[in-house]
Amino acid sequence: MALVLNDRVKETTTTTGTGALTFAGAVSGFETFSAGIGNSNTTYYAIAHLTANEWEVGLGTLAGDSSTITRTSVISSSNGDAAVDFASGTKDVFCTFPASKTMDMTLTTAGDILYASSANTPARLAKGTGLQVVQMNSGATAPEWAASPQSLMTAAGDILYASGANTLAKLAKGSDDEVLTLASGIPSWAAGGVTAGFCIAMAIAL
Repeated sequence: MALVLNDRVKETTTTTGTGALTFAGAVSGFETFSAGIGNSNTTYYAIAHLTANEWEVGLGTLAGDSSTITRTSVISSSNGDAAVDFASGTKDVFCTFPASKTMDMTLTTAGDILYASSANTPARLAKGTGLQVVQMNSGATAPEWAASPQSLMTAAGDILYASGANTLAKLAKGSDDEVLTLASGIPSWAAGGVTAGFCIAMAIAL
């Protein structure tokens, strides 16, 4: 089963209610869903009643012989975006591409990033802040923004280190003559200078 879209695929139906629709044949000049989409595949559909104000757009699944289409997921409709209980009469059923699935409708702000939240489903990662970088989340299911080394280093002389696994942290610059040391495994600044033992050793050598 695959998502398939195709041009000029349109059939009629007289099915009523909210269930699967049985196709009644292609409209003149159009292909059947069997020919244009294929058995058991999914596609985006639109249903329009020819004499009543009833319509529906959604994701549908064709039967194994493409004789029917199941309305798997309704995207928008004349019934408040819920499944329409279609009245008697003829309806057109055709392949379409919903506006909500286009990149232009998903990306609402300059700097947004488009990604797939699941198969055939575009989603938006809103733009981050200055100097952030894109990384995968901890579950490796979606991108997210994270602090970059540049965003952590706010002053000349700052030092970057790992405060934990895969976690960057900043040690602010120390003062003149301080030396870098470790305290409980974390780098820190300490007073510098010559030790007493070094002074004695130097005196003996002289």
